[in-house]
Amino acid sequence: MPSKELETQDMLLNMGPQHPSTHGVLRLVLRTDGELVSDVTPVVGYLHRCAEKIGENLRYEQYVPYTDRMDYLSSMSDNLALCLAVERLMKIEIPPRAQYIRVIMAELNRIASHLLAFGTFGLDVGAFTPFLYAWREREMILNMFEYVCGARLTYNYMKVGGVWKDVDKKFAEMVNNFLSIFDDKLKEYNDLLSYNQIFITRTKGLGVIPRDMALAWGLSGPIARASGIEWDLRRAEPYSSYDKFEFRIPVGRPGIGVVGDCWNRYFVRIEEMVESGRILRQALDGLPSGKFSADVKRGYKVPAGEAYTVIENPRGELGFYIISDGSDTPLRVKIRAPSFVNLSVLPEISRGVLIADLIAILGSIDIVLGEIDR
Repeated sequence: MPSKELETQDMLLNMGPQHPSTHGVLRLVLRTDGELVSDVTPVVGYLHRCAEKIGENLRYEQYVPYTDRMDYLSSMSDNLALCLAVERLMKIEIPPRAQYIRVIMAELNRIASHLLAFGTFGLDVGAFTPFLYAWREREMILNMFEYVCGARLTYNYMKVGGVWKDVDKKFAEMVNNFLSIFDDKLKEYNDLLSYNQIFITRTKGLGVIPRDMALAWGLSGPIARASGIEWDLRRAEPYSSYDKFEFRIPVGRPGIGVVGDCWNRYFVRIEEMVESGRILRQALDGLPSGKFSADVKRGYKVPAGEAYTVIENPRGELGFYIISDGSDTPLRVKIRAPSFVNLSVLPEISRGVLIADLIAILGSIDIVLGEIDR
């Protein structure tokens, strides 16, 4: 009798939406052949933030707290991006002290965000201890934010014209105390995870994004720099006095990992924390005296026109496009969310990997769903 060939069929699986294992309320629809992923479709929209439409129905100063809720791991940067767009329309000159304070807050928030990325990426590949280490140092930064603005996650600290409150000697001491121990802590992270042979085996050569693919998909931030693209808006299009600071732009390199792979995306963030520490030291040492905010009256109206400003937030190029009709409320608001753009490349780099490796690839992109579902 003729033998019958065994027929197989792809299986469709839902991964999510659940919060702990997908870095937010994200649903991935997987097409699998056994343990191998043949295709993946990200499904977003579960948070229903409507941040852009809300911005068109609030006064400018009322809208700033809503930006906190987008990338809630980098609220300072989101505040700053909106304020810069409004300030461009109003042609406001920001006092040097306010600019330096903004840089200090943004870089502290960058470190806090990258610490969480480091810790949760460890969780994604089965290492629990790095998360505890990261949380320990992140708490120090949150204590600084709480001291200066009373909040630990959503700050509403930046305002059009500067910042809401000046920093004092005690705050500077808190930052210097953190920096004095942080270099040693980074060595602990590298000993614990970065150069751990099991971690390297799990991430080396996985989810490689070649340079050309990163450019074609419009990727930005650590995910693009890990692919060898030396592009950082703090250097390329300086804002808030970033042109006055010396720092290096870490990029992916061959060696332990492969350029553009999960390991390099992880390690670029480790190196960026080192550079943020350099910027913080320079900003504290050179902090100018004077006003911490320009004189901007409440209930201000913004001249008619349009403006688009971009900043380098921890996940990449965050942009605010605002159209003003001359009133105290924006006519149109559009936000370029780096997490949304970076997530779009996931299907391209996940075909043919194991389901367990898909988790590692997703973790290496470091998304925040509050920003994606803006």
